[in-house]
Amino acid sequence: MSNPADVIIIGGGHNGLVCAAYLAKAGRKVLVLEAASGVGGLGATREFAPGFRAAVAHTLPQLGRQLVKDLDLGRHGFSLAADALPTIALAPAGGHITITADGLEGASPADSTAYATYLKLMKKFARAIDPFWHKRPPMLGSGGLRDAATLGQFGWNLRTLGKTDMREMMRMIALPARDLMDEYFESPPLKAALAWDANIGSKLAPRSPNNAVIALLYRMSGDLTGGLPLARGGTGGLTDALAAAAAAHGAQIRTGSAVARIVVEQGRAVGVELAGGELIRAPKIVSNADPKTSFFKLLGARHLDIQFTNRINRLRMNGQVAKLHLALDGLPDFTGLAEPGGRLLLAPDMQFIENAFDAAKYGGYARELPMEVLLPSLHDDSLAPAGQHVLSAQVQYAPYNVQGGWDAHRDSFLDNTMASLERYAPGIRDRVVASELLTPADLEQQFGVTGGHWHHGEFALDNWWMNRPTYGASQYRTPVPGFYLCGAGAHPGGGIMGAAGSNAARAILEEN
Repeated sequence: MSNPADVIIIGGGHNGLVCAAYLAKAGRKVLVLEAASGVGGLGATREFAPGFRAAVAHTLPQLGRQLVKDLDLGRHGFSLAADALPTIALAPAGGHITITADGLEGASPADSTAYATYLKLMKKFARAIDPFWHKRPPMLGSGGLRDAATLGQFGWNLRTLGKTDMREMMRMIALPARDLMDEYFESPPLKAALAWDANIGSKLAPRSPNNAVIALLYRMSGDLTGGLPLARGGTGGLTDALAAAAAAHGAQIRTGSAVARIVVEQGRAVGVELAGGELIRAPKIVSNADPKTSFFKLLGARHLDIQFTNRINRLRMNGQVAKLHLALDGLPDFTGLAEPGGRLLLAPDMQFIENAFDAAKYGGYARELPMEVLLPSLHDDSLAPAGQHVLSAQVQYAPYNVQGGWDAHRDSFLDNTMASLERYAPGIRDRVVASELLTPADLEQQFGVTGGHWHHGEFALDNWWMNRPTYGASQYRTPVPGFYLCGAGAHPGGGIMGAAGSNAARAILEEN
């Protein structure tokens, strides 16, 4: 084996690049191995039609200032095309409600008052939880002083909420999003838009009891701008800057270098073998892949005990979201909207979302589909030719295991999606120059994500904090010495945030 590095990182997605940059900055020799021809993973900006570019991930609500500052990403080319996109809850006939960082526009006085109360409470909860997204999760029972201190700080943060708000947070943690929204608001489109962030990306809907509040607080964790940021050049503008920062600190990044397996000697990970047969040695191997890929395809179940493999095998990793990219010859006209410059939520009420979820539970999909829509080219002219535009949409629910397979359903699903868009933007079909539909099966095939799940597994209470991805691997270390995780399947989870990568880097550095 060659031995060019102290640490090998498998996968050049954003968490892998963050981990590499922090480790290299601390003086470690780092080698990043990426199977694709470029870095960025689901965050990479790609040309999906001649002259039109988009990424699977399209906004940065969870990105924090500290990471941008630590890695000096501005110097490496990162900038924003928009720092505070509003969210617009669309109504098919007009009368839309705009949600900003400060309040509501177009809502009833009762909803505006309720939103101020709701937002104040949610921000208070978010401040209590925020520090723990950026810390190694504690280990119960067998943890040391650091883990005890983390648990103590968590308890103290909750206690300082005050008795009333602490009880309210405990009550709300497992509350379905539908119940939460019904308690506060009266407008159906507003409730649907606010419930969207509690369930997007997961096999959950407004009626699902589990983690609505935790998911909403996670969504609120970014403090880059205080709004909904949009990266210039798409999210690939961020991942390219991360790669440049890692390289500037000395990390080596090799693309087109698929890892076939992790080499284990005497129970310890000591290197990797590439698909072409090349063997590379390093004392620490870090996987940015999802947990099932990491443990079963790369490491091999034979190196793990049966209880651990059973827990990993039971992780829920079938994606539910399709990504739609449209190349448009001009700006579409949304009914009642002067300009579609924000994040558009296409769901008239929560039952509409629930109906789509019900169809997907049984391997089908709804005729009318809820979706989140952006036209990023309104803010960034590098994404489309002059006078033309890119539409980027997240469409729920698209089951990974659709009955009959996606080859049989792709055209029908796309037709349903376009019909749903037409309801809000009449005539949009006539503006389509080209389209790209990425189902969960496509995301798995093109990006190597098991089940096409962009969170690398459900973001739910049973798979959160000290249980992510499961106990025995929740602190970025795995049961095999020398092998670590840094991807979205580890704490805190998915989204373009970088916390899993930075937390993993600190955990590795603390061992030396």
